[in-house]
Amino acid sequence: MRATTKIGDVFSVKIDENNKKYFQLIAFDLTQLNSDVIRAFEKKYGMNENPTLAEIIQDDVEFYAHCVTDLGKKLKLWDKVGNIADTGSLNHILFRDTSDYGVWISDEPIKISQNWYVWRIGGNFIDVGKLKGENRKAEIGVIVNPFDIVNRIKTGKYNFFYPDFE
Repeated sequence: MRATTKIGDVFSVKIDENNKKYFQLIAFDLTQLNSDVIRAFEKKYGMNENPTLAEIIQDDVEFYAHCVTDLGKKLKLWDKVGNIADTGSLNHILFRDTSDYGVWISDEPIKISQNWYVWRIGGNFIDVGKLKGENRKAEIGVIVNPFDIVNRIKTGKYNFFYPDFE
């Protein structure tokens, strides 16, 4: 049973002493252990600004990710600010993963993978081998811990190692 988060929930993340950003829980992905799928928004707000939920979700999406929103809430990494039914379109969201994630050769992790698969929320995994075309824009699809979600919101990057495609 899900704890306290639900689709449409919007959360704020403090990114420094003066600013915050927002993300929204938009789906549960049965393809990836029924994990939460979030969309994180680009716009930075001052700590004293309180935009409406409608304003927040009109912003451009910076990234999509799988995570456990309730755990981040329990760890006090983000705060729930409300819920809005509009979660945008899900059809275009594409995730990627590789069977080389966590594989080591000669005391080093595989840095470039040719063994990729992609999927859409609730869809089947599709083996694609080398990432080409639109698949290169797919988001990393592993379930990301809340600390790494905050790091990406703050810096634009995850701080864990993950193979690249070139």
